[in-house]
Amino acid sequence: MELARALQLLKLNSVPTDWVDAVWDFEFTHTDPLDPVIEEEIKEDPDVFKTVYMQLLPFSTDDDDNTQSVWVVFGENGLSTKALVAVLSYFILSAKTKSPSLEQRLCGLQAASLYLLLLKIPGSVANKVYHQILFDTCLNMPLKCWPQDTGKKRKKDSLKSSQGDTKSGKRSKPPKKVSDEMEIDDDEDNEEEGMYFSAQDLLKIREGIVMLVRTLLRLLERFSLRDKPQSTDSCVQLFTELTNFEPVMGDMSFSQERNVDQLQSLPELAYRGLGILCSAIHGEGDECRRRVFRKLLYVILMMKTQDRSKPCLLVPSQAICSARDQSILFISHIVDEQRETTLPLLRTLVQHICHQMVEKSEYRTSGAQAVGKLMAKMPCQDYAVLVKWLYNYSRNNKVAFRMFALDVAMVLLEQSERDMEDTMDPELAVFLSHRFLVHNIVYSHRNDVSPTVRGHALHCLAQCLELRSQNATKCVHELFSNTGAQTMLETGRSEQTLKRGETGQKTALTFRTIELTKHKSITATRRSDINTSLQNEETMALFKKHVSDPKTNARKSALETVMSLLKHGVISCNVENLTILSDRCRDPAVSVKKKAMQCLMDLLAALSDNREVQEAWLRGVLPAVMDSESSVQEKALECLDQVILAHIKSQGKYRPDDTSQRLAWGLLGLMCEKCQDLSRYFSKAFSVWAPQQKFTPAFVNSLLSHTEGERAAAAWLLLAKIAICSPKLNYGTVLETWEHTVRSPVVSETMTCHILSVMGDISSNLNDDTKSRIVDDLMGWLKSFSLPLEVISSCVDTLVRFGRSDNTQDTLGFLDRICGELVSVCEAYLSSVILNEKGAENINEDLLVKHLYTLGAASLHCASKVGKRIFLLVQSILTPSEQPVHTEGDVLPASQPLSQFKPNSMPTVVRAHAVITLGKLCLQHEELMLKYLPVFARELEVGTELAVRSNVVVVMCDLCVRYTNTVTRYIPNISACLRDKEAIVREQTLIMLTNLLQEEYVKWKGALFFRFAVALVDPDPSIADLCEYCLVDLLLKKSPLMFSQHFIECIFHFNSYEKHKKYNKFPQAESEKSRFSLRGPQNQGKRFRIYKFLLKNFTDEQRFNITTKICQDILASFVDSELPLDSEGSELLADTFDVLSLKEMKLTAMSSPTAGEEPQEDEMAMAKAVLQVAQKKLVSQVQKKNFVENVIPIIISLKNMLEEKHSPVLKHLMAYLQVTMQDYRSEVKELFAADEQLATEVEYNLKQFEKAKQEQQQMENQLASCTLSPRRNGSAVASPAQAANAGHRSGFATPRHHNATKGPAQTPKSADSLRRRTFAGMVTPVRSRSSPTVFSTGRANKQVGRAISTPQASMHEVTFGEQVSAICSESGRGGKDVEEEESILHLMSPEQQKPVPRQWNVESPLVQKLRSKKRL
Repeated sequence: MELARALQLLKLNSVPTDWVDAVWDFEFTHTDPLDPVIEEEIKEDPDVFKTVYMQLLPFSTDDDDNTQSVWVVFGENGLSTKALVAVLSYFILSAKTKSPSLEQRLCGLQAASLYLLLLKIPGSVANKVYHQILFDTCLNMPLKCWPQDTGKKRKKDSLKSSQGDTKSGKRSKPPKKVSDEMEIDDDEDNEEEGMYFSAQDLLKIREGIVMLVRTLLRLLERFSLRDKPQSTDSCVQLFTELTNFEPVMGDMSFSQERNVDQLQSLPELAYRGLGILCSAIHGEGDECRRRVFRKLLYVILMMKTQDRSKPCLLVPSQAICSARDQSILFISHIVDEQRETTLPLLRTLVQHICHQMVEKSEYRTSGAQAVGKLMAKMPCQDYAVLVKWLYNYSRNNKVAFRMFALDVAMVLLEQSERDMEDTMDPELAVFLSHRFLVHNIVYSHRNDVSPTVRGHALHCLAQCLELRSQNATKCVHELFSNTGAQTMLETGRSEQTLKRGETGQKTALTFRTIELTKHKSITATRRSDINTSLQNEETMALFKKHVSDPKTNARKSALETVMSLLKHGVISCNVENLTILSDRCRDPAVSVKKKAMQCLMDLLAALSDNREVQEAWLRGVLPAVMDSESSVQEKALECLDQVILAHIKSQGKYRPDDTSQRLAWGLLGLMCEKCQDLSRYFSKAFSVWAPQQKFTPAFVNSLLSHTEGERAAAAWLLLAKIAICSPKLNYGTVLETWEHTVRSPVVSETMTCHILSVMGDISSNLNDDTKSRIVDDLMGWLKSFSLPLEVISSCVDTLVRFGRSDNTQDTLGFLDRICGELVSVCEAYLSSVILNEKGAENINEDLLVKHLYTLGAASLHCASKVGKRIFLLVQSILTPSEQPVHTEGDVLPASQPLSQFKPNSMPTVVRAHAVITLGKLCLQHEELMLKYLPVFARELEVGTELAVRSNVVVVMCDLCVRYTNTVTRYIPNISACLRDKEAIVREQTLIMLTNLLQEEYVKWKGALFFRFAVALVDPDPSIADLCEYCLVDLLLKKSPLMFSQHFIECIFHFNSYEKHKKYNKFPQAESEKSRFSLRGPQNQGKRFRIYKFLLKNFTDEQRFNITTKICQDILASFVDSELPLDSEGSELLADTFDVLSLKEMKLTAMSSPTAGEEPQEDEMAMAKAVLQVAQKKLVSQVQKKNFVENVIPIIISLKNMLEEKHSPVLKHLMAYLQVTMQDYRSEVKELFAADEQLATEVEYNLKQFEKAKQEQQQMENQLASCTLSPRRNGSAVASPAQAANAGHRSGFATPRHHNATKGPAQTPKSADSLRRRTFAGMVTPVRSRSSPTVFSTGRANKQVGRAISTPQASMHEVTFGEQVSAICSESGRGGKDVEEEESILHLMSPEQQKPVPRQWNVESPLVQKLRSKKRL
């Protein structure tokens, strides 16, 4: 009777019957207001629904007596079940109104719980308590009653997916690219705006939700939803939303043994509900489990789904990530519990995770980890099938898919490699190995068309070597082994294994297995990669190309890969491979420079004792201290400090087993030996450190303790750098070392020079006696002439520093005395050798060179002590031993040799040093310079000795600094050496001229720029690279307009065209013209390499202006007949049109990739992409206006002129129009309104060009399969109708594959494309049909008269393999064979002549008319 009294609280007898009937008639979608009096009476007790609930609860048990009595209670008390349900629905729907109060929410939750409890009581269906709409409404109550964030907040907490329909690239609808696939639901009302709920209120609402969910769980344990799919969806939706409702304390358990009342958190209750839904009570099939997996898919993807909206990304907060991990654990639990029934669904779930993955890296990483955990639950058979599917997935045309495939492969490589099971299909065994993942998924994307993908592939390849799995490392080693390694698709499988199905599902809203179409364009371009043996040299050449990739991120990833390969011994640490890293420290991009230095740091840390690595580190990091970017300088200084300075300790604290100390001294030792050329960069570093007071007295004393022993040279190197800026040194140690050095033979030239440098630095702090003693020692050392040349120079410099004082006269007197004495000694020796008749016979070459070198070094400091006799002695050495004999007709050199000295037979090395000495003398004596400049110029023109010519270039450039105006007129003589026959002279000239141009001692006058540009096509690649560096990194920054100002004249100059009144008019000798000429078709490649280089470094403004200027200065000159259209003019005009057609001439704003082609990782990148689209549109309009006003009139006139003269240049003009009009193809007739015929021709050419391009692509795609490769099984091909039927089953659906027949091509193209073009002419269809052809199948050896067996499917691939070839006689063909012949492709032998084309009997209408008249 307690139940009856509790039911009376609901005033069911007072509720009007009409109102109850109306509620049922409206199917619980709408209720009229309940009588306010009745409503208030019900609400008098706030816990009325809970009271009724508690009274009904005992009747929901399995006790039969209670079950029978509950409905008896309703009948005996005259209570209508219909009225009870109507009243409950009223309070439930009241909680769903706009902005419900706390009371309405609580009443609604309790009423919904009571309704669900009624459903649990057996007999509820018979008593018509269940109603689907009301049941679904109750399931929506928890989410509706819990206060939601406002729409604005929800927007902040969710991210729009950047995946979108990024492939379309339509210019008319760019905004759709970022939000076409996923967007945020903005239709919800901002219900709680302006409402406030306290913590106590929220706790009450949560209690109501917990009560409802627990009731629902008890219901689902007995109440089957087998035939109620909509209710099942509502349950799954509710439980999925509750999985991340609140955090769970401790580990979550999915065991069904715990009672529902023991589960405290809503996520635990939610997963219990999902587990119940997956049980057999709710259906024998997999539809219910399919719905559960489909909803959990979005939890794993960290997305939010709403009605009438597409999924939106959630911010990956800790709660969201925790919910994702819990869902993965739950799925794993379900798979363990119901293995046989859930494995197909698990495979489908993994496929959909891959297919719906977005481009953002954090989501990809999370998704890949999820896929790895789920695949770990699969048996080997299913695992192999999914890896096979992943291989096809990695060939998709979407960048995000290929990126995600790489991430998944890396996760799978972290797992242990699987062994083949006994029950497994042997053909799938290949997909179990790590080798397949490394070779066919990771490594095969190294040449992807997308720079993002190929960069990520290289990064993944580097990470393979860092994995704990030895298998992955071994697989990478195989890729770079000299023997080569075929990929997994080629080995261990039969012909049937190689066949693949090509199935494409078309339906879009079910959850089914995704069967990916193999993308033919990818297959075509990558088949050669799969089937080609990988040679070590070829692979490294490929990586060298990757480190020069146009995209910054791709270069950084390539550097990381090379570093890992070197670090783990995959490739040898030779100079060639290490140079890849060190050279990138001078990359144009700042981030790449830093990445290269970091890679060198990592490699040095791993291989600290490798001398080659140490040298590469020095050559990469040290020059960066003089980089133009301050952040790169700071990075280089940080590396030097971290590796060298930080580990310099005193002799007593040195430990040989300390790797860091050993490395620091090893690097310093290298700088004293093989890397002495880096000394100036090291000095720059110390000049930066000096103001920072890094060199404390303790540091200096630590260095001094190493000045004897094996580390002495390195210690003196550091002391030489810091002596000038350090605190007072321990002079006693320095002087002791000097005493020992000066009395011993020179063992190390470098260390001796460093000691002399330190002596010079401390000279000002020594007393006069010590100075005098040291000067005497130095003089005695120099007069012995036994020192190496480098030490002689250092000795003279040290002498000069010892002679410095505050009194200028004293300094000059000291220098005249000391250096004058050295000059006198040298003069006496030279006289004895040169003036003595027999002196030259027994000449000591080494001693003579040292005297000349000492004379030159000393003469710079005592000009007054150098007499005319010395000039004549040195000049006599330069007199050639034989005078050149000139025959009649020879062109005499511009500068004649001096003839006042008798010829001699001095060795070349002596003459080379004499040039340097004479140059030093000229620096101090202007009259001598004026006299001997012609001598130097003569040597450059007719000299045959390499060392002499090289030194002459150095001397003349040094003289240009001292006597700029005088030497400037000899710049043409110097620049002529840029085409010298010896590479050393060309390189020396290039360097010296660059220095003069940098300091503005020389201007870009005459032919200097064009001679400089010719060095860009130097036969020696290193000189060409050096020229590029000099022009772009050194000279262009100083003169930004340099390239654009000289570009038009380059076209005239390199074509040797001199008929223009303005261009190419500077004076040149005929010999110089011929030497630098690039005229003619044989030099066209060189000319265009120069043009492209210059254009590549233009700004968009310069490109825009140069186009107009070319039209006005070149094209218009021919139109106005200022220039004749002769053979020379035709060559010039053809070059001009070809230049205008270059892709480098196109504005970067026009040629930049469309926004959406590459994934954008952040908001700034997306904003930049949108800005580029707008900029492209604006620039296009300006360019179009300029094209119409300035270019088209000239082009039309020139075209008419060329047609009149039947000039071959016309094809160049049409090619230019074809390239230019690609951007305006829809406006051809409008732009060429003045010449309709030209418009028609251009339009026709564009169509023909596209048609030919498509045909060539199709042919290449067909012929790309001419190697042994996986072939598709024709029986597995599903028709579109079959695919559509498969999609009508409900649940999880296969999304439509956009552009299924397209895929990213490989870049760069392999050499196979050339073979394919050659092959194209050999594949000829014998007959063709207009209707689709179905090809028959069969083995070649069973077919009579067949040349090649073909698969029973569409002819997507033609496989030319020896196992399908047969040579059969022509006899014995039946009718069936004749029919099959029509669908067979034959290969014609290259020696066989092509069949004569069929002669068609076609007559013109006129002939037919005449024939009919004759008959009449």
